[in-house]
Amino acid sequence: MRLVKELIARKGEKVYTITPHASVLDAASLMNVHHIGSLVVVDEGEVVGIITERDVMTRVVARQRDAAHTSVGEVMTERVVVCASSTTIDELRQVMRERRIRHVPVVDAGELRGMVSIGDVNFAEQEVLTETIRDLEAYIRLA
Repeated sequence: MRLVKELIARKGEKVYTITPHASVLDAASLMNVHHIGSLVVVDEGEVVGIITERDVMTRVVARQRDAAHTSVGEVMTERVVVCASSTTIDELRQVMRERRIRHVPVVDAGELRGMVSIGDVNFAEQEVLTETIRDLEAYIRLA
């Protein structure tokens, strides 16, 4: 069974963070510069939320709020679903599907270790399926 730590090892532990006091404009700019869909909101080293492109669209743009004068803390998602590096990819996929979320921070012993997106999970599943197909094709050739 594949684990989240394998995804993190492959993609790296780099996680982009922002404080709840930063402006939404700063958050959107950071996401745009790094081509990412979310930022983990950290206050004094603790994960306190997550802000996603969807949060910006629904809680700022659609409500015609001024992104430069709206803080991340005002619009972030506070109840963050996190996983541990020892979580299986299958478990994570199920949680992401049930909760309809696309980004999950990886936290071990209170320390932020990485971020897993639905794209990472899909890529891992694709690798498993490709490997299975290869094994089945090799078996058929031998039969």
